[in-house]
Amino acid sequence: MTLGRSRALLTVIGVTALWLFAASSLSNAAPPDATQIVIKDFMFGPNSLTIKAGSTVTWVNKDDEPHSVVSDTGLFRSGAVDTNETFSYKFDKPGTYHFTCAIHPRMVGTIIVQ
Repeated sequence: MTLGRSRALLTVIGVTALWLFAASSLSNAAPPDATQIVIKDFMFGPNSLTIKAGSTVTWVNKDDEPHSVVSDTGLFRSGAVDTNETFSYKFDKPGTYHFTCAIHPRMVGTIIVQ
């Protein structure tokens, strides 16, 4: 095989791999009413989020330590969420909802429901 044909074949393989990666990412996309907050480096990201009433927020822990998600009014409370585990809550009513990690109280966040 010539050098030119080898490069062409590698280009086709690379483009095919990129297409397959993009297609798999789309199939793993969250439903339109779901919103995710990532717990990483002992922070909630984003720490403030605006959503529509009826939306579900999912917190996913990407830290090596367990964390929790606790509403300051007691509306919702997760148990310990370990690495790569999630906690979800559906917000039905408009309002401002503050939350913290009960294990690490300096970790705080806000959900604004419209």
